[in-house]
Amino acid sequence: MSLTPEERDAILAFRMDKARNTWIEAKGIAELKFWNAFATRLYYACYYVTGALLIANNHKAHTHSGVIHLPGIHFIKTGIGSKDAGKLYSKLYELRQTGDYDDMFNLTQEDIEPLILPAGNYIAELEKLISGS
Repeated sequence: MSLTPEERDAILAFRMDKARNTWIEAKGIAELKFWNAFATRLYYACYYVTGALLIANNHKAHTHSGVIHLPGIHFIKTGIGSKDAGKLYSKLYELRQTGDYDDMFNLTQEDIEPLILPAGNYIAELEKLISGS
């Protein structure tokens, strides 16, 4: 089933709003120093904007793995997106998995803080790709 242009635009707007709002949530959680929750929200902010990029370019992913894999094929390997962006997104996914599912492990400020600015840059980079698509 393909989307009408109106449906596609509505989903894109929703995903972009969700990415921006989740980014704001993440920064609020960081102030409270809940690093596992922060990693999760940071990952999801990037996940929503990555999903929007895929939709904007008529690519469909059904899983988190697909949302990680497809940008590598369609944007990073083709030189449209940066390799650093792909590495960052994969790292955020790994941290989210670790923070959410690993027993006896908590992320620290030192684990997360170096990723804050790059994640903001990632979101901005993908927003530019989306607006140019």
